[in-house]
Amino acid sequence: MNALTEIKTRFADALASIIEPDHASADLLSMIKATSDGKFGDYQANFAMPLAKKLGKPPRDVAASIVEKVQLDDICQKVEIAGPGFINLTLDDAWVKSRLANAVSNDRLGVPKVGQARKFVVDYSSPNVAKPMHVGHIRSTVIGDALARVLKFVGHDVITDNHLGDWGTQFGMIIYGYKHFMGSDLADSEPYKFLREAYYKQFPIGTLGRLYKLVRQLMDYHSAVREIEAVDKKLMELKQALQVLEEKKPTGVKADDKQLKKLINAARSRVEAQRQLGEGLIKKIAVVDANSELKALADAHPDINRAVLLETAALHEGDQENRKLWNEFLPHCREDIQRIYQRLGVTFDYELGESFFHDMLGEVADEFEAKGFARTSDGALCVFMDQYETPMIIRKQDGAFLYATTDLATIKYRLNEWQADAILYVVDHRQHQHFEKVFDAVKLWGYDEAELVHVSFGTVLGDDGKPFKTRSGDTVNLETLLDEAETRAIAIAKEANPDLETQQQENIGRVVGIGGLKYADLSQHRASDYKFSYEKMLAMKGNTATYLQYSYARVQGILRRMETDLDELRSSAGPLVFEEDVERTLAVKLVRFGESLDEVLVEYKPNLLCNYLFELTQTFFQFYDQCSVKDASSDDVRNSRLKLCDLTARTIEKGLGLLGIGVLQQM
Repeated sequence: MNALTEIKTRFADALASIIEPDHASADLLSMIKATSDGKFGDYQANFAMPLAKKLGKPPRDVAASIVEKVQLDDICQKVEIAGPGFINLTLDDAWVKSRLANAVSNDRLGVPKVGQARKFVVDYSSPNVAKPMHVGHIRSTVIGDALARVLKFVGHDVITDNHLGDWGTQFGMIIYGYKHFMGSDLADSEPYKFLREAYYKQFPIGTLGRLYKLVRQLMDYHSAVREIEAVDKKLMELKQALQVLEEKKPTGVKADDKQLKKLINAARSRVEAQRQLGEGLIKKIAVVDANSELKALADAHPDINRAVLLETAALHEGDQENRKLWNEFLPHCREDIQRIYQRLGVTFDYELGESFFHDMLGEVADEFEAKGFARTSDGALCVFMDQYETPMIIRKQDGAFLYATTDLATIKYRLNEWQADAILYVVDHRQHQHFEKVFDAVKLWGYDEAELVHVSFGTVLGDDGKPFKTRSGDTVNLETLLDEAETRAIAIAKEANPDLETQQQENIGRVVGIGGLKYADLSQHRASDYKFSYEKMLAMKGNTATYLQYSYARVQGILRRMETDLDELRSSAGPLVFEEDVERTLAVKLVRFGESLDEVLVEYKPNLLCNYLFELTQTFFQFYDQCSVKDASSDDVRNSRLKLCDLTARTIEKGLGLLGIGVLQQM
């Protein structure tokens, strides 16, 4: 058990002995945290002030009564009351050294496994396999992978599942394109050579991706043509509404009415959003109109949107030709995404896509209807829940099922077949309302014991503060992103180590480039948007993977120069010595590794582990600057410092490994 967990347990006992048990809540115990400044001790309990309000007593008196009851003599050498009622805790050096000694000789670095393991299903990445993975998939993939690794390490039973989009409209689009465009006269044009059968046989993955893009472009064109008039009309209405609000402001005088300002700002935002929507539609129309071949194709397929839906429906209903094409296309699509996962070092226990659950959807809808949880409205089967203004549709009027139906079937399967205690969905924040409805419907259905969590995340942005795009405005292909990260890292490696063999430089580029890309994402608060930057990602200073990897390599260099026998060092019984204050500071930071993992899993935030590793590395370099290993005052001090060096490197390696990031012996 780590120090923070043990301290909280001791305080829980003390609180329960002086107040009603319901007051000794997790909220109070959560106010016990590690300090950021050593002058306040190692931990600080800040719950005396809010507790004093409940009890109607002075905070310092409450703090004193708690300190009198709590039993911490074997853990802390100081328990002091400061200020209005802060309780400052300083760990006992002997306790720190005993924990550190255990970490030095332990493969798990002294981190115990959880006392009661739970079964977690972690659902992440989940791309539509009919089109190339793009930058938007990086967050779900690396966050989900990191959470799964941490959960496994601390002792939980974890199943990872990549819920692939292998069955939806995207395949209807490819099937339609293949049937109507492959081998057509358009294939004689150089830009459309991918429509040649020979090209498809040689480059199946590239052909399918470009075929999807072509059909998508034609569908978007026809949708834009239909919608532009209504969008323009709506824009005029919004402008008129804005004008009415603005005319309420006295001419030439600043309005003091905050509510009016708020309404005007909101109206301006709606006008701008509608204007951008219209501009986007105009651009889609203009691109096709300006290309004679595309325009002719669009004119020849005016009902392509409806036709694609019919092809999708035929696939789902078992149409022989569409099933044959789907079975032909799917392996190519799976091969494409698997190459990306291999480069990222990401694996899954299962990859049960939408197609796996298709035959279960009718039973789900029937169950909801039979139990009275769903009823027909305007021809569609809907689940009505009092807390939502709109129902959740689980079967459309035409009999087709929706994502919600598939998610319900998937949850039922995971709970019944895998006996999951918790299911984490690592999906972007835009799906928040969808998951809220699905989770509430699951509870209504009777599956109310499992924990269902939407681990949401923000958007990757470009320098302009908008979603990261290419210069042409297209979504950035994920493989292109990986290539660029590796190329830049290789260039840095060549500049820093020109004498290294090409293979070594490429290996550094791979480990540093991919690691930097992952860490740039994982180090952000997952709920926040963040601006992507190759320069910051690969920087040798600051909170980056490159800095941590360099720090690891530097420690390995120290150990090599000292000709350290690591097996002997880790098994030796020599004492740990705190000759300088910074040695103790580093030691305390090292024994907090387990705490950092616990913190990650409270709200599923990998950035907390990144923060810990960065702070650990900063502390190590303070130690390294002040404490010579080679010129230590005695053999015991030198041996102790070597142990601190080795344990720091192992902690960085393990921490980065839990984030899915590798290290290098030399950089």
